[in-house]
Amino acid sequence: MYTIISATNRNGSHTEKVAKQYQRLFKQKDVDAQIFSLNNIYVFERNEIFNDAEEQYLFHAQKFVFIMPEYNGSFPGAVKAMIDISDIRKAWWGKKALLTGVSTGRAGNLRGMEHMTGILNYMKMIVHPNKLPISVIDTVMNKEGDINTATIKVMEQQIDEFIHF
Repeated sequence: MYTIISATNRNGSHTEKVAKQYQRLFKQKDVDAQIFSLNNIYVFERNEIFNDAEEQYLFHAQKFVFIMPEYNGSFPGAVKAMIDISDIRKAWWGKKALLTGVSTGRAGNLRGMEHMTGILNYMKMIVHPNKLPISVIDTVMNKEGDINTATIKVMEQQIDEFIHF
């Protein structure tokens, strides 16, 4: 099972739109991928809602796709807090991850993906080497959330590699 993590708790973000595009691309390849959005999830302490989400989205997944916006040169604290309160061994150990950065700037959250790689490696996860920085997201995606053809093409290549990873 695959889980796509929309790694921000901001409503209406570009990140969630990119996560939905990844889900559609996986579906075209006959791979089921569920989206775990951090919207409406309180990630600063364990509670029943988080426990249910952890069971549904984290424990049973073997592969994770992190769609991460750039926040102040890194990734959102909400995703780090979510990791910190999760059952690390059941949720993450020995599993695989794919990283995609999203930013309105020109670096596509390269630094944030490197920061996250260090954390995931510490948790005994294997990170796919093809990390995709999606820069200037506000120009490659229209208001409806449609992403331009060139970006879709590199997303598809990344997904194909990850399926066989």
